Amino acid sequence: MDEHEIQVAAPPTSDRGVGVIEPESAGRPRWQATLYSVWAAQLCTMIGFSFVMPFIPFYIRELGVTDPRWLPIWAGLLVSGSGVAMSLAAPLWGWVADRHGRKLMVQRAMFGGAVILSLMGLAKNVYQLLALRVLQGAITGTVPASLALISSVVPTDRIGYSLGLVHMAVFSGSSIGPYVGGVVAQRFGYRVPFGVTGSLLFLAGLLVLFGAKERFVRPEAARGGRAGSLRQVLVTPGVTLLMLMYMLLNLSGSFAGPILPLLVEHVMGMPGRAASATGLILAVSGVTSALAAVTVGRMSDRVGHKRMLVLCTSLSALMCFPQAAARSVWELLAARAIFGLCAGGMVPPMNAMVATAIPRDSLGRAYGLTTTASSVGWTTGPMLGGLVASALGLRMPFAVMGGLLLAVAAALHLSGVGRQRGKN
Repeated sequence: MDEHEIQVAAPPTSDRGVGVIEPESAGRPRWQATLYSVWAAQLCTMIGFSFVMPFIPFYIRELGVTDPRWLPIWAGLLVSGSGVAMSLAAPLWGWVADRHGRKLMVQRAMFGGAVILSLMGLAKNVYQLLALRVLQGAITGTVPASLALISSVVPTDRIGYSLGLVHMAVFSGSSIGPYVGGVVAQRFGYRVPFGVTGSLLFLAGLLVLFGAKERFVRPEAARGGRAGSLRQVLVTPGVTLLMLMYMLLNLSGSFAGPILPLLVEHVMGMPGRAASATGLILAVSGVTSALAAVTVGRMSDRVGHKRMLVLCTSLSALMCFPQAAARSVWELLAARAIFGLCAGGMVPPMNAMVATAIPRDSLGRAYGLTTTASSVGWTTGPMLGGLVASALGLRMPFAVMGGLLLAVAAALHLSGVGRQRGKN
């Protein structure tokens, strides 16, 4: 649930050595060691996040919010609060990454998240939980930090595959964590999993600290001038439209996210007993998303990132409607599994389009901006989805999500973004 592109033009050759040594000159074992270390760290991180995040609505209820009309609204607010903070902080962290190194930012996100998630398990009321979620949004952001690091060290012709591998770890972790977390939550309560999450994020930080390698050169040292600004990234042709697409995709994809546990509970007809079933559903969809991420990432290097993104977005939209119509847990599980297969393929080509459009010395700022755009979508989507669920029922947000994704796929297909490269 958590925190987790448009191929415009190749990065200018004169800029690609600024901010980090070109990966080919560092040797293949170096970038491969970094890729696999980040892969393992991101796997631990996402197991930790997904250990607790899918059950936030039930934790909210335990903290005293029992009115069924307010429960989905608070669930949306907790996701949105984190998104607002992340959207404001991400460009700053991206700028710091381009000046001081991307590895440092990955460590900041993972070690900082370890502390904050541990504290969430000690919250006394929903207001404290909301405050910690906002702080989490400002401090964490492990996925964009990891993407910036990997994009800056891997060879350009392996961008789609490498980012797909990272997202495979994201989806794999998201498939393992919910089911185990649901069993633990049902057995020991909703507070214990937060301590487990903190430990996993701390382990992830250690993996990056000792396993990832980055031969970073500060921009001033490489150019004899000042580091670039966010405006320099924004004026890159097509980037503004790319940010809009990020926002719309994340708004569409997050619209029904916080409502899923409540829909599972509604379909089961067993209040308070849906944690393990929700975990199983998210686990299965996580597995299918992981398989799609690495497969589509590799394919998009050959057939075009935009083409694959439009296809996967369209298929994801169509699979939202069976979720809205599901009458049993097994129907919801099947629909969610196929949805995961389609949605998992959206992420690698989206991020690869950024990596191939932006000079390497600006990747931190670029992913900071895409995180801001994504966070605006993640902030708006759950809040609107919660309001729709409160007014029209728990099924309607899934239907609305399908319509929004279809609109985004059509807009992306008709846009000029990505047409500069022949195979897109």
